[in-house]
Amino acid sequence: MSRRLRFVSALIALLLIAAACGGDDETTETTEAPDDAGDTPAEVAQIDYWLWDDRQQPFYEQCEAEFEAMHPEIDVTISQFGWGDYWDGLTTAFATDTAPDVFTDHLARYPELVASGVLVPLNEFVERDGVDESIYFEGLADLWVDQDGNRYGFPKDWDTIAVAVNEQMMTEAGLSIDDFRNATWNPTDGGTFQELIAKLSVDANGNRGDSPDFDPNNVETYGFGLEGNFGAFGQTTFSAFANSLGFQFLDQNPWGTKANYDDDRLADTLAWFRSMIEAGYIAPLEDTQSLGGFTLFENGQVASMTNGSWMIASYSGLESIDTAWAPLPQGPEGRTSMFNGLADSITTSAENPDAAWEWVKFLASPECQNIVGEGAVVFPAIPEATATAQAAHEANGVDVSAFTVHVDEGTTFLFPITDSASQVESVIGPVMDAILLGQESDPRAALDAANEQVNAILGG
Repeated sequence: MSRRLRFVSALIALLLIAAACGGDDETTETTEAPDDAGDTPAEVAQIDYWLWDDRQQPFYEQCEAEFEAMHPEIDVTISQFGWGDYWDGLTTAFATDTAPDVFTDHLARYPELVASGVLVPLNEFVERDGVDESIYFEGLADLWVDQDGNRYGFPKDWDTIAVAVNEQMMTEAGLSIDDFRNATWNPTDGGTFQELIAKLSVDANGNRGDSPDFDPNNVETYGFGLEGNFGAFGQTTFSAFANSLGFQFLDQNPWGTKANYDDDRLADTLAWFRSMIEAGYIAPLEDTQSLGGFTLFENGQVASMTNGSWMIASYSGLESIDTAWAPLPQGPEGRTSMFNGLADSITTSAENPDAAWEWVKFLASPECQNIVGEGAVVFPAIPEATATAQAAHEANGVDVSAFTVHVDEGTTFLFPITDSASQVESVIGPVMDAILLGQESDPRAALDAANEQVNAILGG
């Protein structure tokens, strides 16, 4: 079977966690430009670069201008797509060998792309140019090295999770942001965090969730909301809560061969979330799935929610809502957050891998990452550039310490990295939804059965 056919088969699995719309195919062309002497035509390498975040695009366009001034022999074209269109478009492009030269990659995706043979390992470039891999936050660069020691990207940013709170609703409930900063949580009685989201919940008659008259079937404002589906990995939802009990997704990360979805600590966490939905303190999963958690927050339907640092600018941009940020609540084994980061990868479709590498190398450099940091959209992977982002947020009047505290104190855990992420998602995602929707009467039994399927996939 050809590599192309093997890859098409693998991409069918990837579609399970990608959205349903497609992106445009790449077109590749080579133009001529005068050389420095002005008398001999020189070929200009055309590099197509894809990303999905429209908020970051202007700053990468600034990087592009800086890069092209340094490399007049290379012309970069940046294309931006929404998250769903992006991955579906890449799937199609890889299958037809029309992929962009360079694209923003995700830890949940790259191992399967490596297995499909569509990414270029960077080891020879790194060794040739003597690139310093130690300039990034500890551990980030290692995430992009596979089991065979091949590197497929350099980190461009990092993210953690925090609690967003509607300041007006918080004040009206007689609460302060310090209440959230000092919040505790456990799956038995919910700790002080449960008390806070109960206080923020208001029914149609104006009764708060801590009142005996509160009607959970007629809620006007939920105290807490979820961002998107729970899914298999729960980056912005359940992961930190379960991890604060000691839960780990895999027997080792990265490249674990045994999953732990049958861990009672995960079942207890999910049972608590479901009980809070039934109590009327957390918005129903159906509402989140139809509108999205951020929209519910924007509409005033939820008073607080957890979300990632990549969303800070979106919350700051809300005209009618002032948002305060607090770290995640303290669990029985501490306060933790999932730690994730993106990178840029070169595809085997690249007609000029050397030019593509020059662009990737620049994207991973302090020059570009400081430009991105000034945009106050994400935290770049290089500490000095993160300091630039922090200063930009401070200038905008936004306290981002709820996100950076986890890195400062070393209280993070890594996004689960496996070369079967889409298959794991296809098994676990529906089970998570069924538990939250109240369709599974016994969460433990459902998770036990699903975990057996995942272990068969992982080979554990």
